[in-house]
Amino acid sequence: MKKLLLVFSLCAATLVHAATEVAGVKFDNSMKVGSAEPLLNGAGLRSKLFLKIYAVGLYLSERRATAAETLAVKGPKRLQIVTLRDLSAEQFADALVEGVHKNVAAAEAEALKARVEQFRSAILAVKEAPKGSVIQIDWLPESGTRLSIGGQKRGEDIPGEDFYQALLRIWLGDKPAQDDLKDALLGRP
Repeated sequence: MKKLLLVFSLCAATLVHAATEVAGVKFDNSMKVGSAEPLLNGAGLRSKLFLKIYAVGLYLSERRATAAETLAVKGPKRLQIVTLRDLSAEQFADALVEGVHKNVAAAEAEALKARVEQFRSAILAVKEAPKGSVIQIDWLPESGTRLSIGGQKRGEDIPGEDFYQALLRIWLGDKPAQDDLKDALLGRP
């Protein structure tokens, strides 16, 4: 009986600490964000033509399988991006701005304009994102959207959950960066 309990304990510990791997990047099943520990909802690869651009994981307080459900989840959230090639800050910032504009209505884009520019400026201040850079885009209900690159907070937190949802729509919107990446972030095989 003791041996059976030991085997069960070891298996359970392995499952708790298991990670999802995408293009050599490991995403833990949960991650500390603020005072919470959201769960990995899904992870995938952003590629363009035959180039691997970055691996990204989405962490939520509750796992969800549709974009609408994901956008409605309350509590801290995290998008964790790991670059798989050298990127300039300008390339990364421009792609984010383009993704927001593709997935929000004109009136919403206008309402978000100043915050999008604030976020873009924080990215541009970094200058570059060399291969292996870890970029975290967090939603912290008490303060807003926080950008961290290499474990360092960049710029000021940006208020408004509507802004964070607009960022999520880059990957989960009607015109996502990549369809199979949207499916991967929603935990679909």
